[in-house]
Amino acid sequence: MRAFLFLATIGAIPAAADPLPRLNLVQREITVSGLSSGAAMAVQIETAFSSHVTGAGIVAGAPFGCAQGNVFAALNACMQQGISAVAFPDTTDRIMGVVEAVEDDIDPIEGLADDRIYLFHGTADATVSARAMDLLQETYGVFGVPDENIEDNDTFEALHAFLTEEDQDCLVENPRFINACGVDMAGDILRQLGLLGAPEAAPVPGHLIEFEQDLYSDDAPGMGESALVYIPAACAAGELCRLHIALHGCRQGLSGENGDAYATQTGYNGWAEANNLVVLYPQAEPTASGNNPKGCWDWWGYSVNLFPMGQSLAYLKKDAPQMAAIAAMAAALGAPLTE
Repeated sequence: MRAFLFLATIGAIPAAADPLPRLNLVQREITVSGLSSGAAMAVQIETAFSSHVTGAGIVAGAPFGCAQGNVFAALNACMQQGISAVAFPDTTDRIMGVVEAVEDDIDPIEGLADDRIYLFHGTADATVSARAMDLLQETYGVFGVPDENIEDNDTFEALHAFLTEEDQDCLVENPRFINACGVDMAGDILRQLGLLGAPEAAPVPGHLIEFEQDLYSDDAPGMGESALVYIPAACAAGELCRLHIALHGCRQGLSGENGDAYATQTGYNGWAEANNLVVLYPQAEPTASGNNPKGCWDWWGYSVNLFPMGQSLAYLKKDAPQMAAIAAMAAALGAPLTE
């Protein structure tokens, strides 16, 4: 746990065991981003809470409900359009069928139409196929998002990773899945989502706080005990700020060997400090049952399906275990995802 000293007129930033502070946050303008399983989860959050989320940054993700509760489909039809693509064809009609199946338990899909979207897929990414991201873009179009609201980056040679502005060893596999490629991906995402107005500042280490995520997760499968939030000085002092939710990928959680790398090395915090952005970093971890060995976010149903080939779509709903936990953290900070 981190020790720190910081004064705030809204109340002191919490010690690790304290609840999250309620801040002065803009309502119904929450944004979300993620890498890999975090990207797929970002799509789920944006879609399910479309009345409150206004944009998403998706790095190597998958369309809403693509897996349909089936890990086999997730690994093949969604990520690679492989051998299960016959049973789970990569079409927007299939995705719309999933939306229709859960429409009573998510916000109206029309809420996506004015969202701002950032999409990225590296040409050297062997984990998620280019077709997966093409299908995602096509799906946004069917949902009513105009082309001018989407920034699509699919020509840059990069591996399956989040990219940073340092320029070295871009095509060398990094176990942290954070690669120095001369690309300020965090800045590019936040800019496309309409969140930047001031130049990047130096992040303040003491403004990144570890808190007890289990206060909000209600024992949701696959969620760690602790999570992180970056609170700029201005936000802690009561100024009006916006909330951005940044979701790590598999094997990038706080409880694993990569620790807080996603929160400290991706580049979000310097932009947040200068632009009155609170960045929430929820944390996933491997599950004891073994159906989530790499600590991925639940975009195929492991939190609600007893078996890997289960067909329940409950993981896509607003009250799904991980979705509800993230919504509870956002609400505690002062930017609820639900009414």
